[in-house]
Amino acid sequence: MRTYELTCIFRIDEDAYNKGKELVKTLSEKLSSKIIKDEDMGVKDLAYEIKKEAKGHYNYFEIEADPESVASMEKEFRLSAPFLKYLFVKKEK
Repeated sequence: MRTYELTCIFRIDEDAYNKGKELVKTLSEKLSSKIIKDEDMGVKDLAYEIKKEAKGHYNYFEIEADPESVASMEKEFRLSAPFLKYLFVKKEK
């Protein structure tokens, strides 16, 4: 297993934020991954509009997962409405 940093930008309404966080947690459990850190970074202005949104709710995760699990998560995130953007980065040791 490798450690990844996942930064997500959700829509700013509370319902979308909660749905997005719940999706990350359920997918990680389903794919036998482990969330090490979950940090709410709050609502911030975006540098440019994404899907007609000028603000986004940022959340940072550290996840232990296999590369195949990360690919599966990315596929699910692409199809999910609460996400404006997301980025997986392999964490250096």
